[in-house]
Amino acid sequence: MNAESIKHAIAAALPCEHLEVRGDGQHWFATIVSAAFEGQRPLARHRLVYAALDEQLRSEALHALSMQTCTPAEYEKLANS
Repeated sequence: MNAESIKHAIAAALPCEHLEVRGDGQHWFATIVSAAFEGQRPLARHRLVYAALDEQLRSEALHALSMQTCTPAEYEKLANS
């Protein structure tokens, strides 16, 4: 698993305004900004991302993913603070 393959899987399932994935090959962190997260609680947002990565998680190609999920408005507020 590499950052580009994780990014590709997420982007194929969710419309992302911003998507960044970084990690060391074992542990990954993703920042995902999507309008699809509007009105969703954090757990529901994470479920959307995990659904996008279902095949990689089931095959254990992807072991650990931490994420920050934001709507575009939330991300803009973070960037301006």
